[in-house]
Amino acid sequence: MRASVAVLRVAAAVAVLVAVVTQWESSLRDPGYRFVDFFGYFTVQSNLIVLVALLVGAFTVLRRARPPRWTVALRAGATTYIALTGLVFNLVLAGLPSTDPYTVPWVSDVYHRVIPLYAVLDWIVFADRDRQPWRRVWQFLAFPLVWVVVVLARGADFVPYPFLDVQTLGGGGVALWCIGITVAVGAIGALVVAASRLRLLDPDREAPRRGDPRRSGPRRGGPQRSGS
Repeated sequence: MRASVAVLRVAAAVAVLVAVVTQWESSLRDPGYRFVDFFGYFTVQSNLIVLVALLVGAFTVLRRARPPRWTVALRAGATTYIALTGLVFNLVLAGLPSTDPYTVPWVSDVYHRVIPLYAVLDWIVFADRDRQPWRRVWQFLAFPLVWVVVVLARGADFVPYPFLDVQTLGGGGVALWCIGITVAVGAIGALVVAASRLRLLDPDREAPRRGDPRRSGPRRGGPQRSGS
């Protein structure tokens, strides 16, 4: 099972890499392209975090030992952020008309649907992880909050999503959206922590091999107790 899980994770990571490179090449044709803007989107950042987490998870699952705690924390955080990406896009942004002619449609599907779905299922189904502490939910908030602060500090120079447009929504409207995002991260993070208690498919639980003494009780002809 370890090899199968590793292959799935590497395949998903490759899909992210191909999607990012494809969209990057398309964005280079935009006269207003700026490197910092392309990689400033939470969508791109969360997908890249998932890419790293999947590759690390593919490597650790092939080891005979339990994965280090930091790798599980990375996987938990990546699941939280990519789930937020998929949730916000499909509930808020999917119905809005695209204003970027350089957006590649299939890349958007990979970013916002395929990878979020896979990452969530990977976390729920494959139990090569330990139980995450509830304090992890607060730690999950750090990255999105830093990202929001950086975006707002740049002001009108960079508005990646309409719900962060101060000129259109005003400071109060954007503040409400930021509160909503914070609540969403906390709720998703809590579900991720709760799911770490599930033990559906554990790659570390290999089926006993033929001749493995764990398969059965004492062998025939084994030593007898003295005094019988």
